[in-house]
Amino acid sequence: MRRNENNPIIDLISSLVAPFIMLFGLYVIFHGHYSPGGGFQGGTLLAASIILLRLSLGSEMGQKQFPSRLGTPLSLLGVLIYYGTGLAAMLLGGTFLNYAFIPFSAHQPLRRSWGILSVEVGVGLAVMAVLVAIYDDLLEGEPDA
Repeated sequence: MRRNENNPIIDLISSLVAPFIMLFGLYVIFHGHYSPGGGFQGGTLLAASIILLRLSLGSEMGQKQFPSRLGTPLSLLGVLIYYGTGLAAMLLGGTFLNYAFIPFSAHQPLRRSWGILSVEVGVGLAVMAVLVAIYDDLLEGEPDA
């Protein structure tokens, strides 16, 4: 995608707004087990901020901020965090994603809170990486057959 050289205002505003969108996305992920929100919503906000920078600053600069090669490892890490949390509960005598069996703390409500937080972080990573990868794939266009 070619960078739009004629809109310095858009470049400036998007460069100023994107970090706040990222920060709010992290807030939604980390506060999702206490209030509405969570991993999917926060991951979507993180992806939107990365895509905003790629749209306004161009693909080359956007690749410097978040390289496409990180998409697969981050999405895999997110899925592994989610699955690992569920598997840990099963290995410790509970059912899949039964946070009461995960030994984060002696206090059971705190164990559940930490378990939910780990799942939300995993989902947020996976959603962010996959949405950015979808954008990158759409940007490349269809390959010649």
